[in-house]
Amino acid sequence: MSTAEAQALAEKEKGNAAYKAKKFEEALSHYGKAIELDPNNIIYYTNKAAVYFEQGRYDLCIETCQKAVDVGRENQADYKLIAKPLARIGNAYLKQDDLDNALLFLNKSMSEFRDSTVIKKTHEVQKLIKEKELRAYINPELALEEKQKGNSFFTQGKFPQAIAAYTESLKRNPEDAKVFSNRSACYAKLMEFPLALRDADECIKIDPTFVKGYLRKATCHLAMKETSKAEQAYQKALEFDPKCQEAIDGYRKCAMSESPEDVRNRAMNDPEVQSILGDPAMRMILEQMQKEPAALKEHLQNPAIASKIQKLIESGLIALR
Repeated sequence: MSTAEAQALAEKEKGNAAYKAKKFEEALSHYGKAIELDPNNIIYYTNKAAVYFEQGRYDLCIETCQKAVDVGRENQADYKLIAKPLARIGNAYLKQDDLDNALLFLNKSMSEFRDSTVIKKTHEVQKLIKEKELRAYINPELALEEKQKGNSFFTQGKFPQAIAAYTESLKRNPEDAKVFSNRSACYAKLMEFPLALRDADECIKIDPTFVKGYLRKATCHLAMKETSKAEQAYQKALEFDPKCQEAIDGYRKCAMSESPEDVRNRAMNDPEVQSILGDPAMRMILEQMQKEPAALKEHLQNPAIASKIQKLIESGLIALR
């Protein structure tokens, strides 16, 4: 090592100490001296660029990193040392919200050396670019046009075309619960029940009070022979619209198709039923009703007891003859 190289190394160490102490101007001075003493060492340029990055002087950071890469290539530096300033250029562009250039230089860095941190950052930038593209594509007016096209195709029985139109509508406005519901109906018509169920769930996720979403969900579960899940979906629909005839009829249909064991298991999972059956007074009343059916009339005179008995009837645990 020459005298100049030794002096440069000493300046770098001073610069590192200043950098850690966040004395950035002092660090820049020391790294600058190191470069003057040994202009062929890529590390000094890379360190100087790191200071500019911390200061938010991203243009200077990029410029210095590019110089570092040039110096590194001219002096056949290790590929890991060249990868570092390329990654920092990418991070500087990311700070400037220039996602395309950020991705470009992160990829260049990985072409030199696949550092795990840079790989993770590259995936993050790719995700940001995709999200930005999706946001730029959103247009409620065009979404409505595509929705209307989908409705027209659905009315004509052209379900694949309707799905295509609804899909485009959702790209333009991904928060429209009704379009998810409509596309769910199309998939159901084509017997694609898992896809229909997925859209029904997405519809409910966007608008948990949208009754039709639960009806779509119930239809899918029925078609997939999942009666208990269908019944639960109808129950949710009735919570928001107790007079919904489709939900009432569907719930009854499910209840009639269940085995006694299914009915009991479902009922016993209902917290309200558990509370009623856990009440010692109600247990005595139920035992009396078994032995003396005529006692029911007397108990029904009490509104609180009548309400609990009605709940047990609705759950399928008891039946009146």
